[in-house]
Amino acid sequence: MKAANMLATRRRVLRGVMGGTAVFVGLPLLNCFLNESGTALAATGQKLPTCFGTWFWGCGLNPGRWEPNTLGTDYDLPPEVAALAPIKSKVNILSGFKVFADGKPQKPHRTGNLGILTGHVARTPGQDVHPSMDNLIADVIGTRTRFKSVEVAATGNARHTQSYRGGSVVNPAEISPAALYARIFGPEFQDPNAAEFTPDPKVMARRSVLSGVKEQRKDFEKHLGADDKVRLDEYFTSLRQFEQQLDLQLQKPPPAEACTMPLEPGHTPYSLDIEEVTANHELFAGLLAHALACNQTRVFNVVFTDEQSSVRRPGTTTTHHILTHEEAVDVDLGYQPLATWFCNRIVEQFAYMVKALDSIREGDGTLLDRTLVLGLSETGYAKVHSLENIPMFTAGAGGGRIRTGVHVSAKGDPGSRVGLTMQQAMGVPVTTWGTDSLQTSKSISEILI
Repeated sequence: MKAANMLATRRRVLRGVMGGTAVFVGLPLLNCFLNESGTALAATGQKLPTCFGTWFWGCGLNPGRWEPNTLGTDYDLPPEVAALAPIKSKVNILSGFKVFADGKPQKPHRTGNLGILTGHVARTPGQDVHPSMDNLIADVIGTRTRFKSVEVAATGNARHTQSYRGGSVVNPAEISPAALYARIFGPEFQDPNAAEFTPDPKVMARRSVLSGVKEQRKDFEKHLGADDKVRLDEYFTSLRQFEQQLDLQLQKPPPAEACTMPLEPGHTPYSLDIEEVTANHELFAGLLAHALACNQTRVFNVVFTDEQSSVRRPGTTTTHHILTHEEAVDVDLGYQPLATWFCNRIVEQFAYMVKALDSIREGDGTLLDRTLVLGLSETGYAKVHSLENIPMFTAGAGGGRIRTGVHVSAKGDPGSRVGLTMQQAMGVPVTTWGTDSLQTSKSISEILI
């Protein structure tokens, strides 16, 4: 018991030296840090901190192909959300929500997401942007971590962020998994909100910080029970795999006789190839899950595709966005088959992010149990830039504040109800949110506990 108490009260990092530089490796929440039920810290009795994230994609989904036919907990999964089946019990589907423009000029691929994220539609598109819900939540739960929030964009463009501070100020997105790794697990700290970030990820990938804490890790493990030793080994194995993956991306490939040397594209190439976007996203998902588990941040924002979903299939030049407007609707199928292929890939990747959070065990539960993720798009039907029935999902229980496995149909209610509910679940002291027709005091009682 004495050893357990000592471990529970120490700071959850291992310290070491690599090449004369101090390095730190955060630890996951092991059983010895938690109470018997795994819901609070053993040393203080405080509940495990809640985490919040957004996950954004552009160009929506096809109406009639993603909304369940049944309400409540025993809902069905239409074709475009079939990828949610393995995590259905931990996901909510929110249909029928709308963004009201109140006669203000609509900016395609922009008005919908801003209305949901900020509860406000500007009279002049692009101006008078209110703070997005993630920033309001970070002001409450993100002030005691190394990073108040972390933003990433799998598209390779930092401007694709969906985190708005207000006015014209945004939190720029990290575009390189290698740079994010160096930023979170490296020895140096830089302001996560700085417009530019130029670490040396090659050094970090090749000089593993895990090697710097090797001896202390051995000493630490002497005090752990069998279950915690297994969990710690899984954790370090996972981190080592990320290092190896990122190191491969940073190494010069072997010579190829037919290849000519192109101009250097910079640290991370700007690529909208859906396969490269997917590969970056999967790395981001794992890194963010570890950042939350190590309490480096409690708020994150992921952009899988930009507002116009400019991604394309390998070997093609026509983007998802162009297909939504120019591809004919198949008479027999009732939808655009090429555009719909992207819809399926998008939902698969949302499920990947959720599974990454659910794969990290904490006590009797997982990291997902104390996390709340909002997945959303900016339009209901991209072909006509509809602001009706914009697809949204939530994943995770938010530390017991959210009921999961539910389909809620709003039937035309303002999408700001979702933002109000997210804030209340995360402890933001707000009872009314939004402006004009988006102003609401009605949270989603079907999921808010």
